[in-house]
Amino acid sequence: MVAASAAVAAAFYAYIKGARRRRTVLAVATLDSKGEELAFVSERIRRLGCACVIVDVSCKDAPMAAPDVTREEVAAYHPDGAAKVLSASDRGEAVTAMAAALSQFVTKCPFAFDAMIGIGGSGGTALITPAMQALPVGFPKLMVTTMASGDVSGYVGCSDVTVMPSVVDVAGINAISTSVLSNAAAAAAGMALQPKKAVAAGAKPMLAMSMFGVTTPCCDAVRKALEAQYEVLTFHATGAGGKAMEKLATSGVLAGVLDLTTTEVADEVVGGVLTAGPERLDMLAATALPAVVSVGALDMVNFGAAESVPAQFKARKLHVHNAQVTLMRTTAEELRKIAGFLAAKLNKSTGPLTLLLPGGGLSLIDAPGMPFHDADAMEALFDELTKLVVQTPSRVVRRVAANINDATFAEAAASAFVEMMAMAKAP
Repeated sequence: MVAASAAVAAAFYAYIKGARRRRTVLAVATLDSKGEELAFVSERIRRLGCACVIVDVSCKDAPMAAPDVTREEVAAYHPDGAAKVLSASDRGEAVTAMAAALSQFVTKCPFAFDAMIGIGGSGGTALITPAMQALPVGFPKLMVTTMASGDVSGYVGCSDVTVMPSVVDVAGINAISTSVLSNAAAAAAGMALQPKKAVAAGAKPMLAMSMFGVTTPCCDAVRKALEAQYEVLTFHATGAGGKAMEKLATSGVLAGVLDLTTTEVADEVVGGVLTAGPERLDMLAATALPAVVSVGALDMVNFGAAESVPAQFKARKLHVHNAQVTLMRTTAEELRKIAGFLAAKLNKSTGPLTLLLPGGGLSLIDAPGMPFHDADAMEALFDELTKLVVQTPSRVVRRVAANINDATFAEAAASAFVEMMAMAKAP
């Protein structure tokens, strides 16, 4: 536990000891500018029957309200010590350092809490939400922010942070902020008071599976084949979905992964809009989870409406999936690069892994006679993967003479996973 001043620690832990056994909300803000507002929120939360612990994450000026957890206590959780936060001369550096400290504080907190609420403008939101993202999926977390009307992807990440618009600036208590902040307090208290669902004895182990519209028949069949033994969680391979699956894979709650739709890699390598970033498939090295991996929808790169396709790709083979989605067929050269990306990740796998290559096509529109069917490009991908992936007793590459959406391929994927699980359990 990080040391705090004797007086602060004694008062704080006496408070926690007395308040505990009531559900507790962690309320966070920069109290040098949001003290009045957070005090209002905390008072409303307490009226609703919860304990509320006020946490100050301001970096410079004196707080406008008395916190239960001081900024010095939070700063002490920074990996490089409190001075990294409190001695930073640049405001941006201080905010970044405090964000890192707060993330450590909420994950290593010396007392239990049941929900987290933050309020802030752009700086406070950037400071508080990384800590929310560090909390487990399903743990209640609510951010009231002036930034809610724009792109909030950076604040939410691949977590389940709830974002509430403040409507007016978080600058004082007035007719509008009273209503918004009261609602936010009620939401946070309600989430904290909600009974926590325990995992039932004998509950089925969970698997994660990646899916896209053009690989849905495959994924539906695989889920049906495994659902008697496993609960299969499906992630839409749209960038955010891949990131969420990766995070869940490293959280320790999964029994395995069926990463059948790796289309986000094509967007990362070629320049589409649905990339999950260069970290995609890093879960294979970070965990020892059994994994069945395939090349679903690597025949395509994703863009928005037709007019949004970059100029350098206008002459390529395009397919209008709907008014908001335009697909571009990947070339043999691009697929060789994609194979290099995949092989580098697969070769770092630490658990049993089977890579399945569907010889009849990579998606619904890559089947013979369909608009994206290109046997030469597909073979370029398969040949490069076969050459680059280092096969071992626990890492194998198999070809299946079927389209990825054919029943034969789904059966092969489900069987491969069951086979790996049986091997993992064998003495």
